Amino acid sequence: MTVPTDAGEMPARLWVPESGGGPGLLLLQEIFGVSAYIQRRGADLAEAGYVVLAPELYWRLDAEPIDESQDGAIEEAMGRAQQLDWATTVGDAVAALHALAGRDDVTGGTGVIGFCFGGGLAFNVAAVADPAVLVSYYGSALPGLLDLAPQVTAPSLHHFGTVDAYIDLPTVEKIREAVTAGGTPVEFELYDGANHAFDNDSFMLHHPHASRTAWHRTLEFLARELPLG
Repeated sequence: MTVPTDAGEMPARLWVPESGGGPGLLLLQEIFGVSAYIQRRGADLAEAGYVVLAPELYWRLDAEPIDESQDGAIEEAMGRAQQLDWATTVGDAVAALHALAGRDDVTGGTGVIGFCFGGGLAFNVAAVADPAVLVSYYGSALPGLLDLAPQVTAPSLHHFGTVDAYIDLPTVEKIREAVTAGGTPVEFELYDGANHAFDNDSFMLHHPHASRTAWHRTLEFLARELPLG
């Protein structure tokens, strides 16, 4: 499907559960794009009963997803992500959230889940668009977004590895302090020995135990805070 924006139609991928409907989840990509891994997670969330929408956030760059299993993928992806205008990308993500919430097959609330680049973007979306829930995996932009924490009122779940090469543990603790300072329900989980992108089973930093544990917690959190009805 596509999502209307101020600059035209943004491509997006959609997954609908076998039931034909359910609560909505906006799925925000890693820096690699809506890769095969992100598509697998979209299918997993649909299998759990959610209507899932993953916008192609690189659409304004007219770029294909990056194969994260190839040498040099991280450098290429970081370069591409830096080409995006952050405020414009937040606007695109919010437009996708509204498009998802307006679908006839979305019943109940609509939440947002993001990984890496998308984890920080999801946090920003939660601050300006008030989704029902927020799940953020190792949000790479979070250290620069902590002033938005008081605006995030949705129940949230954050996942971080203890040996993240891009977000060191003292920074993770600053994030924890900021996001838990208010009265909003927040779950903050750390995974010993896990690096950045530990959930991505196509990437060299994949940590199977942390991935399984975090995904189990994610599904439990969603079942509790964004129930199927």
